[in-house]
Amino acid sequence: MSPLIRAVVTGGGGFLGSRIVSMLLDEGCAVRSFSRHHYPNLSARGVTCHVGDLADASAVSEALREADVVFHVAAHAGMWGDYARYYATNVVGTQNVIDACRQNGVKRLVHTSTPSVVFGGPHIRNANETVPIARKHLSHYASTKAEAERMVIAANGPDLATVALRPHTIWGPGDNQIFPRLVERHFANRLMLIDRGDNLVDTTYVDNAARAHLDAARQLAPGSPPAGCAYFISQGDPRHLRDMLNELMSAAGLPPVKKSIPFSVAYVAACVLETFYRAFRVTEEPSLTRFLVLNMARDHYFDITAARRDLGYNPSISIEEGMQRLRQALSAEAMVTASASDA
Repeated sequence: MSPLIRAVVTGGGGFLGSRIVSMLLDEGCAVRSFSRHHYPNLSARGVTCHVGDLADASAVSEALREADVVFHVAAHAGMWGDYARYYATNVVGTQNVIDACRQNGVKRLVHTSTPSVVFGGPHIRNANETVPIARKHLSHYASTKAEAERMVIAANGPDLATVALRPHTIWGPGDNQIFPRLVERHFANRLMLIDRGDNLVDTTYVDNAARAHLDAARQLAPGSPPAGCAYFISQGDPRHLRDMLNELMSAAGLPPVKKSIPFSVAYVAACVLETFYRAFRVTEEPSLTRFLVLNMARDHYFDITAARRDLGYNPSISIEEGMQRLRQALSAEAMVTASASDA
């Protein structure tokens, strides 16, 4: 295995990126982070922090100087918003990372993609990497990430080996995107299941997702099995959405989700809301979108045989262990918050 020596992580202060950074540091790597904000906690651990925008080619190139491997994790996520911003970050930014790798002689690029690139609406059941990228996407995030993944795969060659990973619905301690929004909706009594929530979905505990990136970097070299390929990453343990959602709520000390809405009603409501928001240029995200409704209603789980075989990926932290870690982390946060308020 090639040692990881000088690594750059774009989005190193984010949910997944920070876990990749932590694991790299634990293995004795020199780590740099490229993010839009400065993260003192990373600097305190010896990480060199570069602050900049992915759309700034010169800033990206400077951050990638003398790197051995780049983990391109940063992206503009979400289900709603201005297409230009998604394009600038996810497409232009990715091209800048590829160009900077070539300019600086970087040999390995591990790109964080998403299973959303293959999701067009119908059920996806135990699909492997032969499933094609969807022709139409229901969100700017998915469409721009699909374009970015194509660029990364096309960039693979004798001087730069590339691989794309598609971790599915990452969760765990430190999540500042999906989990807080679920909790907020639950408190507002707006968190509902579509039909009964019986659809099977894949998820990925954050440490497993991060470990997959390091596994990929170790196996990646020109002409190696992962070079120029994309891989689904998950727990390999699909669960009913209802059960997974209620486990997360239980970890937060909240009651189970009992409200539900028929799929047909939810989908029509999403169409109406999207039309209204676009017509009146409302910048806030609608409470329902077609992308959200279909993700909440359809089966979407994947066969991770290829990742196990080519990357040596093993989701060693089970859902049960992950939930226990999440519960402990949330309990510790609550104690710190309570102590601060008492002071």
